[in-house]
Amino acid sequence: MTEGVILDTGPLVAYLIENDDYHDWAVQIFADLPPVFWSCEAVLTEAAYLAGPEPKVIRLIGKMLDQEWLRLPFQFAGEHKRVLELMEHYHSVPMSFADACLVRMTELLEECPVLTIDRDFHIYRKHRRQMIQTIMPPDRKHPRK
Repeated sequence: MTEGVILDTGPLVAYLIENDDYHDWAVQIFADLPPVFWSCEAVLTEAAYLAGPEPKVIRLIGKMLDQEWLRLPFQFAGEHKRVLELMEHYHSVPMSFADACLVRMTELLEECPVLTIDRDFHIYRKHRRQMIQTIMPPDRKHPRK
């Protein structure tokens, strides 16, 4: 069994940016969860874009990687068929590239929930039918109406 949590962009940005609406929640949840967070380069790309040109954010991401509590095991090249299939299947949502990579990661890391603020993870399914276990802020638990 693989321990840890699959990390989406929203909580990472919230953790890194002090004035983010979810910063306090992210700081608390990162402290409460096991010290291994799995993610992918697509999430880091989104996080760097959303955080803007703030060098502090890039340094903090580098520190997380150096300390190995943020790990990037996912390789798109080896998983591209399934990722593209997911994006095609969920085109009406629409599913981002990063979300497709994370859904694929839930299929590979079966026991790991996704730490996210994105309600679309209530719509997405792993292995085509299985709900994805998520950890979200209390006000984000319900799918959009």
